[in-house]
Amino acid sequence: MAEGALASATLDDWDIVLNVNLRAVFFLTRELLPLLRAAATPQDPARIISTGSIGGLHVPNWEAHSYGASKAAIHHLTRSLAKALGKDHITANALAPGPFPSHMHDTTSEATQRSIDTYIPLKRAGTPEDAQGAVLFLASRAGSYVNGHVIPLDGGYIGAL
Repeated sequence: MAEGALASATLDDWDIVLNVNLRAVFFLTRELLPLLRAAATPQDPARIISTGSIGGLHVPNWEAHSYGASKAAIHHLTRSLAKALGKDHITANALAPGPFPSHMHDTTSEATQRSIDTYIPLKRAGTPEDAQGAVLFLASRAGSYVNGHVIPLDGGYIGAL
Protein backbone atom coordinates (compact mmCIF):
# COMPACT_ATOMS: atom_id res chain seq x y z
CA MET A 1 0.00 0.00 0.00
CA ALA A 2 1.22 3.49 -0.76
CA GLU A 3 1.31 5.30 2.58
CA GLY A 4 -2.19 6.56 3.22
CA ALA A 5 -3.43 6.10 -0.35
CA LEU A 6 -7.19 6.47 -0.45
CA ALA A 7 -7.75 3.77 -3.08
CA SER A 8 -5.83 1.05 -1.24
CA ALA A 9 -6.17 1.93 2.45
CA THR A 10 -7.76 -0.68 4.67
CA LEU A 11 -9.53 -0.25 7.97
CA ASP A 12 -6.58 -1.97 9.66
CA ASP A 13 -4.10 0.45 8.02
CA TRP A 14 -6.13 3.41 9.26
CA ASP A 15 -6.53 1.98 12.77
CA ILE A 16 -2.82 1.23 13.16
CA VAL A 17 -1.84 4.82 12.36
CA LEU A 18 -4.56 6.39 14.52
CA ASN A 19 -3.89 3.99 17.40
CA VAL A 20 -0.17 4.76 17.49
CA ASN A 21 -0.29 8.48 16.73
CA LEU A 22 -3.41 9.55 18.62
CA ARG A 23 -5.05 6.96 20.82
CA ALA A 24 -1.79 6.04 22.57
CA VAL A 25 -1.04 9.69 23.38
CA PHE A 26 -4.52 10.30 24.80
CA PHE A 27 -4.61 7.21 27.01
CA LEU A 28 -0.99 7.50 28.17
CA THR A 29 -1.71 11.10 29.18
CA ARG A 30 -4.78 9.95 31.09
CA GLU A 31 -2.79 7.29 32.94
CA LEU A 32 -0.02 9.77 33.81
CA LEU A 33 -2.38 12.44 35.19
CA PRO A 34 -1.82 11.51 38.88
CA LEU A 35 1.95 11.89 38.42
CA LEU A 36 1.58 15.10 36.41
CA ARG A 37 -0.70 16.63 39.04
CA ALA A 38 1.67 15.63 41.85
CA ALA A 39 4.63 17.26 40.08
CA ALA A 40 2.83 20.48 39.11
CA THR A 41 3.17 23.86 40.81
CA PRO A 42 1.86 27.26 39.71
CA GLN A 43 5.38 28.53 38.93
CA ASP A 44 6.71 25.28 37.48
CA PRO A 45 3.89 23.34 35.83
CA ALA A 46 4.11 19.73 34.81
CA ARG A 47 4.58 19.35 31.06
CA ILE A 48 3.00 17.31 28.30
CA ILE A 49 5.04 17.52 25.10
CA SER A 50 3.57 15.64 22.15
CA THR A 51 4.94 14.97 18.71
CA GLY A 52 2.82 16.27 15.87
CA SER A 53 4.11 16.89 12.36
CA ILE A 54 4.16 19.50 9.66
CA GLY A 55 2.01 16.88 7.92
CA GLY A 56 -0.71 17.89 10.38
CA LEU A 57 -0.28 21.60 9.55
CA HIS A 58 -0.60 21.37 5.77
CA VAL A 59 -1.61 18.90 3.09
CA PRO A 60 1.51 17.36 1.54
CA ASN A 61 1.99 16.57 -2.15
CA TRP A 62 1.52 12.84 -1.56
CA GLU A 63 -1.30 10.81 -0.10
CA ALA A 64 -0.88 10.42 3.63
CA HIS A 65 -4.47 10.73 4.78
CA SER A 66 -4.34 8.76 8.02
CA TYR A 67 -0.95 10.17 9.00
CA GLY A 68 -1.95 13.78 8.36
CA ALA A 69 -5.30 13.35 10.08
CA SER A 70 -3.67 11.73 13.12
CA LYS A 71 -1.09 14.50 13.44
CA ALA A 72 -3.67 17.25 12.99
CA ALA A 73 -5.66 15.49 15.71
CA ILE A 74 -2.59 15.54 17.99
CA HIS A 75 -2.37 19.29 17.44
CA HIS A 76 -6.02 19.71 18.40
CA LEU A 77 -5.69 17.33 21.35
CA THR A 78 -2.73 19.41 22.54
CA ARG A 79 -4.85 22.57 22.59
CA SER A 80 -7.73 20.73 24.22
CA LEU A 81 -5.49 19.29 26.96
CA ALA A 82 -3.91 22.71 27.53
CA LYS A 83 -7.34 24.19 28.18
CA ALA A 84 -8.55 21.32 30.35
CA LEU A 85 -5.39 20.84 32.43
CA GLY A 86 -4.14 24.41 32.82
CA LYS A 87 -6.14 24.77 36.05
CA ASP A 88 -4.08 21.86 37.39
CA HIS A 89 -0.83 23.64 36.45
CA ILE A 90 -0.11 21.24 33.60
CA THR A 91 0.92 22.59 30.22
CA ALA A 92 0.42 20.79 26.93
CA ASN A 93 2.39 21.65 23.81
CA ALA A 94 3.43 19.81 20.67
CA LEU A 95 6.32 19.92 18.28
CA ALA A 96 5.59 19.64 14.57
CA PRO A 97 8.81 18.35 12.98
CA GLY A 98 9.59 18.60 9.32
CA PRO A 99 12.22 16.38 7.73
CA PHE A 100 14.45 14.67 10.27
CA PRO A 101 16.44 11.49 9.67
CA SER A 102 14.46 8.53 11.01
CA HIS A 103 13.40 5.01 10.16
CA MET A 104 10.39 6.58 8.41
CA HIS A 105 12.24 9.31 6.54
CA ASP A 106 15.49 8.92 4.61
CA THR A 107 16.67 12.53 4.48
CA THR A 108 19.69 11.52 2.39
CA SER A 109 17.70 10.26 -0.59
CA GLU A 110 18.03 12.31 -3.75
CA ALA A 111 14.29 13.06 -3.89
CA THR A 112 14.16 14.20 -0.26
CA GLN A 113 17.27 16.33 -0.65
CA ARG A 114 15.74 18.03 -3.71
CA SER A 115 12.61 18.70 -1.68
CA ILE A 116 14.64 20.12 1.21
CA ASP A 117 16.66 22.31 -1.15
CA THR A 118 13.44 23.55 -2.77
CA TYR A 119 11.08 24.04 0.17
CA ILE A 120 13.09 24.36 3.41
CA PRO A 121 14.50 27.89 3.81
CA LEU A 122 17.40 26.60 5.96
CA LYS A 123 18.27 24.06 3.20
CA ARG A 124 18.87 21.15 5.58
CA ALA A 125 17.10 18.42 7.47
CA GLY A 126 16.68 18.70 11.21
CA THR A 127 19.20 17.21 13.60
CA PRO A 128 18.80 15.52 16.96
CA GLU A 129 20.19 18.67 18.57
CA ASP A 130 17.41 20.75 16.96
CA ALA A 131 14.75 18.52 18.52
CA GLN A 132 16.57 18.34 21.85
CA GLY A 133 16.73 22.12 22.08
CA ALA A 134 13.00 22.52 21.46
CA VAL A 135 12.11 19.86 24.03
CA LEU A 136 14.51 21.35 26.58
CA PHE A 137 12.91 24.78 26.10
CA LEU A 138 9.38 23.46 26.61
CA ALA A 139 10.42 21.32 29.60
CA SER A 140 12.44 24.07 31.28
CA ARG A 141 11.37 27.03 33.38
CA ALA A 142 11.82 29.16 30.24
CA GLY A 143 8.89 27.34 28.65
CA SER A 144 6.65 27.25 31.72
CA TYR A 145 4.23 29.89 30.38
CA VAL A 146 3.89 28.32 26.93
CA ASN A 147 0.66 26.36 26.83
CA GLY A 148 -1.50 25.01 24.01
CA HIS A 149 0.90 25.61 21.16
CA VAL A 150 2.17 23.59 18.24
CA ILE A 151 5.71 24.64 17.41
CA PRO A 152 6.88 23.92 13.87
CA LEU A 153 10.36 22.43 13.95
CA ASP A 154 10.90 22.52 10.21
CA GLY A 155 13.66 24.88 9.12
CA GLY A 156 11.06 27.47 8.13
CA TYR A 157 8.94 25.34 5.82
CA ILE A 158 5.51 26.17 7.28
CA GLY A 159 6.39 29.83 7.71
CA ALA A 160 7.40 30.08 4.05
CA LEU A 161 4.20 28.52 2.63
